[in-house]
Amino acid sequence: MTCLSVSVHVMDSDRARGRRYRLVLRGELGEPFGFLFEGMQMDRVAGTTVLTGSVIDQAHLHGLIQRTQELGLELISIQPADEGSNSRKSG
Repeated sequence: MTCLSVSVHVMDSDRARGRRYRLVLRGELGEPFGFLFEGMQMDRVAGTTVLTGSVIDQAHLHGLIQRTQELGLELISIQPADEGSNSRKSG
């Protein structure tokens, strides 16, 4: 009989639910795009669009990323809004 070892990774529930994220997109999107990112605050800053808001889970985050790809937008950065909010790293 073979014994298998299985490692289970449990996500911290605080980190998995309701975390605020900041997505930076290249280009300044107009107001009509706001409905595509419902629940996110949209600010235009120096040639970029910054979306900030609560992301309920990983599926929601992946959905936002997928939406930017479907629209042909370049995602410059994505990070939790509470980390590094003072620095604007692009890359």
